Amino acid sequence: MTHPGPELPRPATDAPPTPHDHPAAAASHDDQPTPHAPPAPHDHPDGGAEPRRRLHPLSPALHGAKSLVVVVAGLSWSTLSRVGFGWFAAMATVLALGATVLAVVSWYNTGYHVVGRELRVYEGLLWRRTRAIPLERLQAVEVVRPLLAQLTGLAELRLEVVGGGKTEAPLAYLGVAEAGALRRRLLALAGPGPHPGAAAAQPSASAEPAVSPVPPGRALHAVANRDLLVSQLLTPQAFLLPFGVAFVVAQFLSEGSWSFIAVASTITAMAGVLLQPIRRVLDDWNFRLARDEGMLRVRNGLLETRAQTVPLNRVQTVGVTWPLLWRAKGWLRLRLEVAGYSGGEADDRNRPDRLLPVGDQGTGERIVAEVLPGVRLGGLATGLPPARARWLRPLGWRAVGAGLDERAFAARSGLLTRQLTVVPYARIQSVRVTQGPAQRRLRLATVHADTAGGAGVAALDRDLDEAWWLAAELTARAHAAQRAG
Repeated sequence: MTHPGPELPRPATDAPPTPHDHPAAAASHDDQPTPHAPPAPHDHPDGGAEPRRRLHPLSPALHGAKSLVVVVAGLSWSTLSRVGFGWFAAMATVLALGATVLAVVSWYNTGYHVVGRELRVYEGLLWRRTRAIPLERLQAVEVVRPLLAQLTGLAELRLEVVGGGKTEAPLAYLGVAEAGALRRRLLALAGPGPHPGAAAAQPSASAEPAVSPVPPGRALHAVANRDLLVSQLLTPQAFLLPFGVAFVVAQFLSEGSWSFIAVASTITAMAGVLLQPIRRVLDDWNFRLARDEGMLRVRNGLLETRAQTVPLNRVQTVGVTWPLLWRAKGWLRLRLEVAGYSGGEADDRNRPDRLLPVGDQGTGERIVAEVLPGVRLGGLATGLPPARARWLRPLGWRAVGAGLDERAFAARSGLLTRQLTVVPYARIQSVRVTQGPAQRRLRLATVHADTAGGAGVAALDRDLDEAWWLAAELTARAHAAQRAG
């Protein structure tokens, strides 16, 4: 049973503009044919037509190289055994050339330019498609450099837009300097008020590189790669790996012969166990965090480098995690919940929510104070639920708690992996009180503080009277914080 609390007005900083705020504030115009004529001569804010710009000429080659890997993997080894290496190579070559030709045609018919405070991306041969992205909705522009792009001096530009189901209109690929200049230009136009100077500026080939060794702004923290490696060794996957290897060796020694399927299955299983910690090491290698006015700037990655910009006014919650095997070293992990960001990939690799991959308590407190001014991570007090909540959580009763701070609401949970989530009052969108069947019998309830980012914060298994008081108090403090802001 759910008892919805009073809905709160959405803060002005988090609300996407309505169609009356901007004539093109609707979703991108996908899959709609457009005339082949060039844009109107007065599209540019200065009265002249800004020419469409194409992607880098090497873009088809990079797309073709990726297609070759997909083609070879798709043909599989069974095809090789049936047709022989010569025919297999010929088939792979023909398919790869076809994919490259398609990539060249796609590149020739793809272009972009900025019209006022709107980015327009044109693509398609027979059916032209125009994607119009209002920059008022722009949350962040991410510069990504996969391994092939690093070798060729290119970069990919990805846009995060309020309410987008996925990353909008990736421009793959641009020169590094051009990508950096375009990112700065789009972020300038996305700010409040018109920026005619920024709108008129063209990406310059002499601009500074888009991905520098150290992100611009005031440096906050740099994660030591040694700590990153050790932290991933202190994970369940790495901890149980010796037992898995011993089991596989014992199975092989007990069998008289090995089959190709058995060997391949074993290798695949072992790779699956190691994939997550290895991917985290590759993704968070050389992690650098800096603050530039109202922005957080993050740079990370080894094989694929990323330069991300996160507006602080879009941060909804900060999550703190203490994994079981990290506690002996006093380490923790920080993550963000940011309004308007898409879900990314299934493993959340594309989500710009990394705040601290691994660090000690002091570093975590210092970074939380930068992101949520006035919030002291070590000073957050969380009270236990009533003793009768043990019937619902016999082992993890003492691991659950919630409390009100001067500026934020905090809730903790987790027995083996401890978690703490902090939400500023100004970011609370609505408050809900929910009860399950067992909670009703025990006069318990859960209080949810919802945010624009999605998950929000939940105070689990509170006394029913306390839950209603907490919901009313959160509503009052959220209204006061939003009026003050």
